[in-house]
Amino acid sequence: MASTGLLMDDSAPPRRLLDQVRDVIRLKHYSYRTEQSYVQWIRRYILFHNKRHPKEMGVPEIESFLTHLAVQEHVAASTQNQALSALLFLYREVLFLPLDARIDAVRAKPSRKLPTVLTKEEVRSVIVHMT
Repeated sequence: MASTGLLMDDSAPPRRLLDQVRDVIRLKHYSYRTEQSYVQWIRRYILFHNKRHPKEMGVPEIESFLTHLAVQEHVAASTQNQALSALLFLYREVLFLPLDARIDAVRAKPSRKLPTVLTKEEVRSVIVHMT
């Protein structure tokens, strides 16, 4: 019997993990950029843990990866959150392995950059010069 769509022939080899991730992302109609990002973070997570399969890992490994991103790589808080979202997606939506424990990694520091704004005097000066 030939394989069509997501139905698989029993004799077909199992799909690679990152291909399974792509399949689920596409099934859920996530954007292509989200797919690229999630696959990249999951790949980095696996490589960080010396190519161990995520089924063999859990909350402690996720925490150590996220802590590494914050402490050694100095990523922004939003970047660390994106990595966490990718890993949660992997465990919940692809592997169907619930992560019961709270993930308590060292958090990246939020950006302290303030937006550049004009003072009241600068705004008045701009308005005066307008026609």
